Amino acid sequence: MTATDTIFALASGAGRAAVAVLRISGPATGPILTALAGPLPTPRFASLRRLRMPDSEEILDRALLLWFPTPRSYTGEDAAELQLHGGPAVIAGVAESLVALGARPAEPGEFTRRAFLNGRMDLTEAEGIADLVAAETAGQRRQALAQVEGALAARVAGWSHGCARLLAHQEAAIEFADDDLPTDLSSRARVGAASLRAELEKHLADGGRGERLRDGLSIAILGAPNAGKSSLLNALAGRDAAIVSARAGTTRDVVEVRLDLAGIPVILADTAGLREAAEDIEAEGIRRALARAEAADLRLAIFAGDQPPDAATLALLGPDTLAIASKADLAPSPLPDALPVSAATGQGMEALRARLTEAAVARAGGEALLTRPRHRAALTEAARWLAEAEQAPLPELTAEALRAAVRALGRLSGRVGVEEILDIVFRDFCIGK
Repeated sequence: MTATDTIFALASGAGRAAVAVLRISGPATGPILTALAGPLPTPRFASLRRLRMPDSEEILDRALLLWFPTPRSYTGEDAAELQLHGGPAVIAGVAESLVALGARPAEPGEFTRRAFLNGRMDLTEAEGIADLVAAETAGQRRQALAQVEGALAARVAGWSHGCARLLAHQEAAIEFADDDLPTDLSSRARVGAASLRAELEKHLADGGRGERLRDGLSIAILGAPNAGKSSLLNALAGRDAAIVSARAGTTRDVVEVRLDLAGIPVILADTAGLREAAEDIEAEGIRRALARAEAADLRLAIFAGDQPPDAATLALLGPDTLAIASKADLAPSPLPDALPVSAATGQGMEALRARLTEAAVARAGGEALLTRPRHRAALTEAARWLAEAEQAPLPELTAEALRAAVRALGRLSGRVGVEEILDIVFRDFCIGK
């Protein structure tokens, strides 16, 4: 896989369709289009052309052709888009012709990889495109689109520039001590490092909102056998996702459904009933239930109205647990603070959905810049090095810590360089005039 290859791939879905979109990118795109469709059309204007096989001149299709010469294309290189009729024979014929003309099928993500390598986007914007394609809810779409449009990239660029400026000033104080420069550059660098660190830590303290919105909020349903956990899951999902039985211990493994609450994806999990296991398989199910409870963002502790509260479920109550009194149509709530619901009659279900939506928004709603563990790790490292710069006993150590912070921030965007630092030194202080 090299950047000198010309690549192609179907950008629309597989299977029969009215229209199939095929993308081409690479240095041979222009000659390939000419061989298929004749003279190149006006850039970025759709042109209706007959596509012909390169050897026999047999007509493959009548298609719309768009030509995007470098650098004004998605990948930054010569590129094109063919809007074909979506039959499998048409797609296969055009693909065979492209191979015959020297192109090859693209690897997964190769178009976006080339866009990054050619400076059309940074890593965070590329990740945003992947998230936008995978988005299932309105909240995910909004977050991914903000990242595609550079919300995180612009913030990282500002942090990187600020950190590079601090480093440039500190390096100037060390290397050009005899020149006519301000005498407090080192103290300025330490103060600036503290200010930048505080800003990074503010974003790190967002509670993982971006990752939760991207991956889905995890909610575990827990309780004793026959407490109504599976019935509640089915009622919230609006379908029979879990088997409901009067026999205790029928749920052995975790059963998941996905919900959309105010644009926030939620993974709702039904788990095995909490009790002394009767045999090994049930014991494993209970172990998985407790593990799921530990990892969940929110827990629903279910207490059946026709049973006394059990100790195992009572032990789960806490700040991230919502107590639910099920079977409210049969008996009053066994706990005063539990929300009464009935999966059979629908009593309390709207109130429960409202509570779950409120909890989801509180944990994953609102704007969040960091959407992946990689972002958080790079920012955490940068903040750590900025703290080192604040406390460094020598100017040289301050400079080294700032340099490491610049590198950490550069890994966020995928671009690490020193030219900006040199430019700042000579622009701000006119060294060598």
